[in-house]
Amino acid sequence: MNNFDLHNPTRILFGKGRISDLDGQVPADAKVLLLYGGGSAERTGVLAQVRAALGDRKVVEFGGIEPNPRYATALKAVDVIKENDITFLLAVGGGSVIDATKFIAAAAELEGDVWDIFTSWGGAIKSAMPFGTVLTLPATGSEMNPASVITHAEKGAKLPFMSSHCYPVFSILDPELTYTLPPRQIANGVADAFVHIIEQYLTYPVAAAVQDGFAETLMRTLIDLGPKAMETPNDYDTRANVMWTATLALNGLIGAGVPHDWASHMIGHEITALNDTDHARTLAVVLPALMQDQRGPKREKLLQYAANVWNIREGSDDARIDAAIDATRNFFHAMGIDTRLGDYGVGPAEVDRIVAALESHGMVALGETKTITPDVARRILTAAL
Repeated sequence: MNNFDLHNPTRILFGKGRISDLDGQVPADAKVLLLYGGGSAERTGVLAQVRAALGDRKVVEFGGIEPNPRYATALKAVDVIKENDITFLLAVGGGSVIDATKFIAAAAELEGDVWDIFTSWGGAIKSAMPFGTVLTLPATGSEMNPASVITHAEKGAKLPFMSSHCYPVFSILDPELTYTLPPRQIANGVADAFVHIIEQYLTYPVAAAVQDGFAETLMRTLIDLGPKAMETPNDYDTRANVMWTATLALNGLIGAGVPHDWASHMIGHEITALNDTDHARTLAVVLPALMQDQRGPKREKLLQYAANVWNIREGSDDARIDAAIDATRNFFHAMGIDTRLGDYGVGPAEVDRIVAALESHGMVALGETKTITPDVARRILTAAL
């Protein structure tokens, strides 16, 4: 296992009714920019709860952040910050709203071209505004990590960045806020969290028994509770466990000291940039094809995954690997998620465009061993048609 530093300053306030704790978390003299997405936060009463908890603080609101948050929209929020002398940001929503808020928090304090945030993978960020989150959709883990992904529609790019300055100060996680989510969003959240775990697990052995065991438990939890979360939306215990699993999937703990892959994510981002397919659904397409293509380099971990996640312990090595890949694809199907590019209107011509986009964004040596070149990515995508 590699050496590692694990630093996570985000305070988690988990459980029913925790929105009321906002008053003790946001500075009393703060001028707050309240950021959210569409109308669901208003319709479900979440924004009303947030406004009440913020009390007499000056609050300016900024809505309309997209499911794949747009660069141009985020820059409008930066203008609002400067026009109103905002001192604290509060994101109410899922990963898209939180990701946008991270970029806004950094861009508001950056001198120079804010696009440098992406070309430097976050290295250009030297400070960011303080912000908190009220999570309404468990999926990305953005509520407890310093990473963000933003879409620049004009450039046809969906790019990530990471900075230690972009951890939320606090995050409120109330499972009851997820009761009214549409089944599609719950399915996407479960799939996204599952692939986050896989990206930090399905590489090669490094004698990290604790991280491996933790990751395997998280995956089994999603396999067990993901469908139940859709079948019984008001089951608090199910929703609470799914929410906490999604947070733990990408808060740095299971990935500490172990190799990471992230090729499925980088390829998936380009599919979303191409036609706005839901992020989680691009992962459900790419991951099984990548597992099949990389079954040689990933052989030992695939066999471990088959045994410890799916309880597949009989048959030849190849048969067990085949069964584990099939089980992964069937899990996505059980969540109502299609797993072929053709299901999302992507054909052979679009594969070339996706590969060209990977090359233009410098994604030419992906995976834990940096061996997924554009030609390998094309092979994976072609197998996923």
